[in-house]
Amino acid sequence: MENETQGRVETAARPNPHSVTLRFLAAPTDLGHSGSVDAGTVLEWVDKAAYAAAVGWAKSYCVTAYVGNIHFADPVNVGDMVEVEATIVYTGRSSLHIRTVVSSGDVKGGEATMRSQCLVIFVAVGPDGKPVPVAQFEPATPEELDLRDQAVARIEVRDEIVAAMGGQEYTDAGTAERVTLRFLAAPTDVNWGGKVHGGTVMDWIDEAAYICATRYCGQDTVAVFSGGVRFYRPLLIGDLVEVEARLVYTGNKGMHIAVHVRSGKPTGRDMPLTTYCLTVMVARDETGTAVPVPQWVPVSDEDKQLAAHARELLEIRCRAPGSKLPNHLSG
Repeated sequence: MENETQGRVETAARPNPHSVTLRFLAAPTDLGHSGSVDAGTVLEWVDKAAYAAAVGWAKSYCVTAYVGNIHFADPVNVGDMVEVEATIVYTGRSSLHIRTVVSSGDVKGGEATMRSQCLVIFVAVGPDGKPVPVAQFEPATPEELDLRDQAVARIEVRDEIVAAMGGQEYTDAGTAERVTLRFLAAPTDVNWGGKVHGGTVMDWIDEAAYICATRYCGQDTVAVFSGGVRFYRPLLIGDLVEVEARLVYTGNKGMHIAVHVRSGKPTGRDMPLTTYCLTVMVARDETGTAVPVPQWVPVSDEDKQLAAHARELLEIRCRAPGSKLPNHLSG
């Protein structure tokens, strides 16, 4: 008799659930400046679902370390039924790589449509804040094997992106549009570990990028892409927060905005970098179609270097498995 398991992967017993799905209605309070739900709010949802999946698997507190490329293809509307699925696809010694998919649709029925997806990396930490080992995730189906392989293949590309982003200098020598927001991290921003939610930080990033892009082009704008969101250190409640957004490159339609988040004690002068990412914003007409924006011409040497850096990041991302960047990112 033929082996019944031939052609499929044996399903091993798993120590913990490896997938979490959050379901809820997009509330009127989620309405953004664009007339739909802003990218920052979607990123908050992604972070919460991924956190639930990470903690459910690790059985310990976890912190956001990195959020990979996320495209906002179609808007989520107020009143939509929203689903955010977060699934463990790969584990390192203490890291958890989580695929998140955001879908939404008419609450009265019908199939939900995927709005965005990305890979989020969390790190499990102990009471002292240091990384702790996690149970290893073993793929049990061909689909899980494929997702694991994609996550592993992206590690090298991600390291290239992090190295490229970390090698840039942003000084007053830049002449491009720039916006800086300053405020105190409020108690309402707290997560379960007493720190500021990673999703809240991403919402701040979206707000700063929106203001910078809108001031530059003189039109209302929306985020269509966020990439390489790297969390360097935790941000504490009561910290003075500084979110700086700077235009570094324009394509035909996309405005590439580099955003740095720094924080420190209000009584001190030290404001170390906590988070960094690159966001792409577009202006849209009344039909929701992206429209051309004024081309920014680099002036200073720093301007030219950062514009070249933005192009370099596009080229690196194109090397990621299955990557195909939309025209508004590259053109």
